[in-house]
Amino acid sequence: MTPQTDVLDKMLTRLKLTAIRDQLESLLDEAGRRQMSLRDLLGFLCEAEIARKDQRRITMGLSIAKFPCLRTLEGFDFEAQPSVDARQIRDLAACRWVANGDSLLFLGPPGVGKTHLAIALGRTAIERGYSVLFTPAMVMAASLAKAHAEGHLEERLAHYSKPKLLIVDELGYLPLEQNAAHLFFQLVSRRYERGSLLLTSNRSVGEWGEVFGDPVVATAILDRLLHHSHVVTIRGDSYRLKEKKRSGLYKPPVAEKQS
Repeated sequence: MTPQTDVLDKMLTRLKLTAIRDQLESLLDEAGRRQMSLRDLLGFLCEAEIARKDQRRITMGLSIAKFPCLRTLEGFDFEAQPSVDARQIRDLAACRWVANGDSLLFLGPPGVGKTHLAIALGRTAIERGYSVLFTPAMVMAASLAKAHAEGHLEERLAHYSKPKLLIVDELGYLPLEQNAAHLFFQLVSRRYERGSLLLTSNRSVGEWGEVFGDPVVATAILDRLLHHSHVVTIRGDSYRLKEKKRSGLYKPPVAEKQS
């Protein structure tokens, strides 16, 4: 490394232009091949720096979100789920609903792709600069109940209220205890018109009185969730069962003939 290169390296480090610093020789070589003007070269170097910073931001955002797996919209089989409007999902991917603090509900039976779409849209939100947190409904309910019992509920509510988008997965697969339902109401109230909620559930909203064990609490929650909301109802068979049917590992039960 020449003295001049060493000085330039230190200046780029001080300015936190680490992408330009790390790729300087290859970037300059590429600029030379393209015979760039000084103005074009400056833009080219800035693009490289921005791309590095965006990638780091996305990587950190994905880590913070705690997704259980990676899913993308490109990986969703819209042909296998004709009840899902691809245009509507692409419109949701623009994340205007996140910017506005709206709610999004994916409703339908198990295995139809609700969680896949939730994670994919969460990833898209991160790419667009929004903070995201993913949590299974029962894990969140247990976390809030524990915090309430130990006297630091406010801290836990703040944790779930902080991200711009909170994804609560599999609401309704198991009924919530009454105390947990009231805590869930507090969270929904805190996020109302401030942060977006994305919920997946195998139960229609008309059944949420059973889910929360209290029709009054369920009504109060739905009143806030549905005020500014988008509801996507998915119908059809489970992806997993479809694959097992094709392979012969699963045969649907045959209805008994009436005598």
